[in-house]
Amino acid sequence: MSNEKTNGGSGATLISAGTTVKGDISSNSDLRIDGTIIGNVNSASKIIIGDSGKVEGDISSNQADIVGKVSGNIKTKDLVQLRGECVINGNVYAGKLQVEPTATFNGQCHMGNIEKAAVNVAEIAKNGNGIKATAQ
Repeated sequence: MSNEKTNGGSGATLISAGTTVKGDISSNSDLRIDGTIIGNVNSASKIIIGDSGKVEGDISSNQADIVGKVSGNIKTKDLVQLRGECVINGNVYAGKLQVEPTATFNGQCHMGNIEKAAVNVAEIAKNGNGIKATAQ
């Protein structure tokens, strides 16, 4: 998969409606997605998924504000906001979670220290053969 990197700067990166990106995206600044991303999205700042935005992959950032659709796990150090008619199919790992009544969330939520939560999930995940699964 290809990588798109946005270095420094205070401006936000925009993936506009009607645009489809296949591959992983990394950004040091805010990232707004109104188009479609098929791949993982990482930001050192904030990720905003607009109402026409769609991500098929995992999201990792400091904060996330989601109005569109996400099929994958969401991991943030701080706040995840699930707004409006958003549809989330995946697990959420966040310091704080805010969910509006009209949002749809199908998955598990792990709050607090994200690194510690990932370790706890790995410890309890075992299959029938007694082999321990690891979280990534």
